[in-house]
Amino acid sequence: MKNLLLLISTIALGFMISCDNAPKGEKAATSAAKAVPTKVAAKSYNVMNGSMVNWSGSKIAGTHTGTLKVSGGNLNVSDGKVTGGKFMIDMNSLSVTDLEAGKGKEKLEGHLKAPDFFNVATNPTASFEITSVTGGNVTGNLTMMGMTKSVTFPADIQITDSGVSVTTPDFTINRTDWGLKYGSASFFSDLKDKAINDNIGLSIRLRAS
Repeated sequence: MKNLLLLISTIALGFMISCDNAPKGEKAATSAAKAVPTKVAAKSYNVMNGSMVNWSGSKIAGTHTGTLKVSGGNLNVSDGKVTGGKFMIDMNSLSVTDLEAGKGKEKLEGHLKAPDFFNVATNPTASFEITSVTGGNVTGNLTMMGMTKSVTFPADIQITDSGVSVTTPDFTINRTDWGLKYGSASFFSDLKDKAINDNIGLSIRLRAS
């Protein structure tokens, strides 16, 4: 009985730690890819250097954070609203920001770029193409690892004569929806405390002019 209680306590502690370390933000609505409407933009703005995607991932032992560079794209505006656009993400730019050089940073970056995860040698670019913007929510097709899913998340969009800025709060997607199953307890039963959370935390910062 004592050993049983200890086992239950250990499992409960692991669950609580896992929840505490889970990426922050609401889960984005995900579905099958949607058709991209054909619209004539009154004006198209080019996505600027410095635009960025921030990410976070977690397991029971802790959380890692990092960045990905946006490598180009455009945002289309008509009647004072964003009506479409697309931006690309340079997966080779994946950087870990919570570890220092020489203290695990390069090792983790290498593993995340390897076939276990994003396999950037084969899939060097991810992309997001807007299909609709409604009521403060952006919906678009996120393509990575050769798979495309529709994702909806909230965004603050500011439009001026000189350009467009888009910022999002933290939100999460389930990495296994894009075939990223490494370390997932949803697919492997013997991982114990080595299980990696299925959810990835994301936030987006775009500027276009």
